[in-house]
Amino acid sequence: MDKFRSLSKRTRAMIITTFFLALICFFPLAFTSMGATTAVVLFFIGETLGYLLIITSFRTNGAKRKGPLREWIDAVVFAVVAATLIRMFFIEAFTIPTPSMEKSLLVGDFLFVSKVSYGPRIPNTPLSFPFAHHTLPLTESTQSYLEWISLPYFRIPGFGNIKNNDVVVFNYPMEGFRPVDKRENYIKRCVGIPGDKLQVINKTLHINGKKAEMPEEMQYSYHVKTDGTTLNPKVLEKMDVNEGGLVSNQGDYRFSLTSDNVDKMNTFSNVKEIKPICDPENSYASYIFPSDSNFTFNKDNFGPITIPQKGKSVELNVSNIALYKRLITVYEGNELEVKEGKILINGVEEDSYTFNMDYYFMMGDNRDNSADSRFWGFVPEDHIVGKAVFIWFSIDQNKSWFSKIRWSRLFSTIN
Repeated sequence: MDKFRSLSKRTRAMIITTFFLALICFFPLAFTSMGATTAVVLFFIGETLGYLLIITSFRTNGAKRKGPLREWIDAVVFAVVAATLIRMFFIEAFTIPTPSMEKSLLVGDFLFVSKVSYGPRIPNTPLSFPFAHHTLPLTESTQSYLEWISLPYFRIPGFGNIKNNDVVVFNYPMEGFRPVDKRENYIKRCVGIPGDKLQVINKTLHINGKKAEMPEEMQYSYHVKTDGTTLNPKVLEKMDVNEGGLVSNQGDYRFSLTSDNVDKMNTFSNVKEIKPICDPENSYASYIFPSDSNFTFNKDNFGPITIPQKGKSVELNVSNIALYKRLITVYEGNELEVKEGKILINGVEEDSYTFNMDYYFMMGDNRDNSADSRFWGFVPEDHIVGKAVFIWFSIDQNKSWFSKIRWSRLFSTIN
């Protein structure tokens, strides 16, 4: 303790800051599938790196003692650098802005995303404002990064690979006007990994010919028919039914419901029928990927398709090229042209293509209120940010005062 007190204020501030940054970042991992052992190892790695930076700074400080203001400025700069490195390579905080993952994740959930689960990416744009994503704080359009240096995609090996049903944060792949690492962050459930055969049949997801495991809190849209009387809003609030409402004066409602809420609503004496709202088979929706009439897909009947896999080849023809055109051109940087029934890649006629990256298929748990891979296609591996692992805070903006805080969700893991 005497040795600690003998250090300068700057050095003490650095040590305390490093300790708490590492503790805050790695404590959540102890409650995830990575386990306490991994969290402790990462904690000590973070501490060691921090102390090495402190010792280096302390040794080069020389005999001349700096004033209190300069010491605290140095401490703040050190804290920003340390936090930026942790945010970049280990763990980062996110919030849920939209209801596409209800009821698994709620609007207003604050969560930690692990970069080490799948391996952290080296930033494409290393010259950027600390703690900002693509725009500067308090501005709407001023970009927070410079493109003077642009690095190619590279990922440091992580603790594992993406598995089916992982909740994943990724960069929105359709934002072509920004560098990959600065595209908008989305969060969805990965339902299809490279090589999987995926199909949605009458709203039910199938992977490799079998019904996929469904999240407990997943929602669909339902038509609820009563005897003409209205449903009690207090009962609906208690059931946490907050999407949808009355659509006619004859007792017709449209709600987003979990399976548990469907069962509860079926017990109401004035409810006569509950039916899922489903687009019919073989009905073409132009807004559904790949937006080509050769594929009669809609959000409730989609596929079958096979998720592209790195090193695997696919046959190409004019009938299926719409599935792969964006992958070959935008994501993998080739030129593609369809001319007189022939497919030319970089000026050479090709009847097959071998993928250079793995791809993933993402869907929201709020299946009928989620803009996901059914609408815009596959997510390339270089867009993957990390795995959502831990909710550290949650707030309901529709409530008041302390009732805003969803106490039951604090410090809960994400499944």
